[in-house]
Amino acid sequence: MLPKLNQGLKNTWLIQAGKLYKKFSFANFSQAFSFMTQVALLAEKANHHPEWSNVYRHVEIHLVSHDVGGLSAKDFELAHNIEQCLSLTQKK
Repeated sequence: MLPKLNQGLKNTWLIQAGKLYKKFSFANFSQAFSFMTQVALLAEKANHHPEWSNVYRHVEIHLVSHDVGGLSAKDFELAHNIEQCLSLTQKK
């Protein structure tokens, strides 16, 4: 699943400590926060919420399915949708 998710991406997702992980960098805090807002709406709709942090223009996301004690298809699906948000954020 990871190779398919990372296909065509310059900045790829990694599996780190049993979680899907990626660090995103933006031009400024506003762009980072806009991205987080979009991801929050996706996560709420999917009822699958990331572990994440934001420092200025950087957002780090960890995805894991706590109910199964590891990675599941939900994590890869949300990661794919996050990539779609990223392309929309960068077009603004």
